This record gives sequence, structure tokens and C-alpha cells, in this order.
Amino acid sequence: MMEFSDLYKNEDFDSWSREIAQKTPSKREFDQILSRSPRDMGLDDLSVLLSPAADMYLEDMAYRSRELTRQRFGRTVQLYAPLYLSNHCRSTCTYCGFSVGNQIHRLTLTSDQALQEAELVYEQGIRHILLLTGEDYKKTPISYLQEIVKKLSQNFRSINIEVYPLGMEDYIQLRREGLNGIAVYQETYNPKRYQQVHLGGVKKQIFYRLNCPDRAGKAKIRQIAIGALLGLADPPTEVLFTAFHARYLIQNYWQSEISISLPRLRPAEGYKQPPMISDRDYARFFFALRIFLPEVGLVLSTRESSFLRDHLAQICITQMSAGSKTEPGGYSGEESGQQFEIIDTRTVSEIAEALRQIDLDPVMVDGNPDTLSTPIESSLETSKSP
Repeated sequence: MMEFSDLYKNEDFDSWSREIAQKTPSKREFDQILSRSPRDMGLDDLSVLLSPAADMYLEDMAYRSRELTRQRFGRTVQLYAPLYLSNHCRSTCTYCGFSVGNQIHRLTLTSDQALQEAELVYEQGIRHILLLTGEDYKKTPISYLQEIVKKLSQNFRSINIEVYPLGMEDYIQLRREGLNGIAVYQETYNPKRYQQVHLGGVKKQIFYRLNCPDRAGKAKIRQIAIGALLGLADPPTEVLFTAFHARYLIQNYWQSEISISLPRLRPAEGYKQPPMISDRDYARFFFALRIFLPEVGLVLSTRESSFLRDHLAQICITQMSAGSKTEPGGYSGEESGQQFEIIDTRTVSEIAEALRQIDLDPVMVDGNPDTLSTPIESSLETSKSP
């Protein structure tokens, strides 16, 4: 069966970068694209929306983006919390605080410690949790992930993971234990740049990572999140390739919900001066994604400011992290190395109230709350039993 890498190899990143930069659409041409049905839009149309020339039509893009968001998602914004299980890593990534060569305090939570962290998240009202690790499969093997997912599934409405790429059978096992979704970001779709910033470790295997969402789709994982880390290569072209990838997943894995995140590089241990991407350009990238892919969830993390997050939530964002800690043990005050610096430091309740103030509905628990009646303390006690 075809995988995304088979299509990816036929596209040239640098050629698309040049084409996007050269776009000069007239107002009439731009309006024709905005009025087109998303299913009839091609990558050439998306390249116009992503081009610097589209900046003069930003207000039109925002209006169309908000219209499509309200049609597909209403006024809801799902809130979730990340829970870092480990910052041990065996890969060398030049932009990441967890990179194996960085001199940070390393910590992998025990099962009990992970449950204690989860309890603190649970107490804030969050029922959607994202479990994260570094790229060290020996410190956090599949058996470790299975144990934690199984225990947390008693209390959390959805459990997603953002860990090193796994095989299809691994995803099937985790799904049986209660896993709801995965997040795997390609970081950069530029193959030359990918090798320049990933110097060693499992992550250097570009095609194994690129086809990870395929393996999750074949395993019938319910939610698949992809994205690019903006700042490593030409940002508009990264967004175009991310959208190309997402459309492929939608067409081939209809049982999975697809979402996209576009994290911007943030300062981290060993990486202090990320390139500047303006908020205006950043907003245009999200508007273009919504217009091209109205059905995908768009995710915005606490890497971004409260001002920007609140404003984009009114237009196109449908999922946001809240009250985030980016280091293992962060919720209980354990000191360990963090992956990157966050900007939006508001609590979960503060973020929820801010969304209500702008007439949005923050969703922390969905479905039937009666199925979540088991106190998390019971899980903790069970885990301690011989």
C-alpha cells in the first residue's frame, strides 16, 4: 500500500518555495479562490493563500476562515494538558532542550509519579491529556506507555501521546489499552534541512518518521495530529507540505480525525535565538489551513502569547493546551530540564474564563461524565498494590 513518503518524494521543497514567493494574485483572482469549494482547491490555490502577496487580503482570509470554523466546529475550543513523562533522549536535535548532548537534569517518571502528575491535571478539570517523552525508547518502552495509558484511561476522556515513532502493532496495543490519538510532528518537510538539524539518533530517519501517521491510521487510531516546527525552513512551504500531508491522511484514513499544529521555535537549552516569524504571517498560515482544510482541528499551544491565542481562537483555532508544564514532574514542582519556554502562563481556569469572555465555549470534559466517576486516587492506590 502506498505511504505518504511515496508522494512526498515527487515534490520539491525548494521549487514550491520559489513558486510561493513569486505569487502576485489580483483581487479578482484571490476572491475566486476564497469562493471556491475547499474540495476543489489544489496546492496551487493554497500556495496563493500562503504567499507574502496574500498579506493585503488578510482581513478577507480571516472572515472566510471564521465562517468555515463556525460552520464545522461551532464556538467550542477543546482544552487539553500536556504531561511530560520523560526528558531522556537519544537523538541530537539542534533546536530542542531535550537533545542528548544538553546538560540538563534528566528525569523519567515512575508509574506512580505519572499518576500523581495526572491527578494534579485532573483536579484542574482537564479530561484530555497528552503524554510526552523524549526520543529514548529504552527509558520509556512500549510496556511503560501501555501501563500508564491503561491506568489513566479510567479517568481521562481522551489520552493522546507525543513520543518517538512507533510501529503499527505498537499503536494497536496502545489503542486496546485506551489510547485515543497520537501527535507526531515532522519538524521540517525540507529533506536537506531535516538532515542538518537532526544529527543523530532515531529521529534522523526521516522516512520512518514521515510514515508514522500512516502506521497510526492503519492501526485505526482515532486522532492523528501532524505539524511542522516553523523556523527550521521556509515557513509558508512548511505549511503547504503539512496541508498536503493532512489531505492525504484524510483521504486514506477516514476513521481518524486529523489535526494540525504549527509550533514556532522557542528558546530552549542550547538554542537561544530562534528566527522571527511575525504574528501577522503566523495568523495567515492558520487562516490558509482553515480555508483549504475546513474539517481539520487547528491546535495552538502555550508557546504563544495569551493575546494571540485568544484572538486566533475567535477565528480558526479549535484546540488549545492550558496550564502547561514542559518538564517531567512540572505540575508537582519537580525540577528537571524543560523542552522549551512557554509564554502563556495562565491557569486552566483563567484560560477557560478568557474564552467565555469572548463568547467561546471551552470544553474540558465531553461525552458522558458518569463514565469518569472513578476517583483518580483509586487508580493510585491500585497501582501501589502488590
